[in-house]
Amino acid sequence: MRVKNSVNSKKKKRKIMKSVKGFRGSLSRQYSLAKQSYYRALKFSFDGRKNKKGDFRKIWITRINIAARNEGLKYNELIHGLKLANVSVNRKMLAELAVNDIDGFREFVSTAKTALGK
Repeated sequence: MRVKNSVNSKKKKRKIMKSVKGFRGSLSRQYSLAKQSYYRALKFSFDGRKNKKGDFRKIWITRINIAARNEGLKYNELIHGLKLANVSVNRKMLAELAVNDIDGFREFVSTAKTALGK
């Protein structure tokens, strides 16, 4: 007796057609086009998750740079000074301090300035 695969293939097709519901035009109605756009969308979502990390890093660096310039240092001088002073704090936390706790950020800036000899 041969094995028929219609149940599984319909299930697979239903899954793809359900996920492409909001796509424009025939991308949401014709199965072959829907399948292509579904896999393309999955690829973009994977890439987007990777790009998001770099985007956040750019935002953090911009915020740190603005706050550091208000205190009389450039971003690269601040980071270099913190490295020389053996202070390990990540950019996410520095940006958070720069936005919400300017006094705490000033302490890091003064530490960096003393390490740089300014």
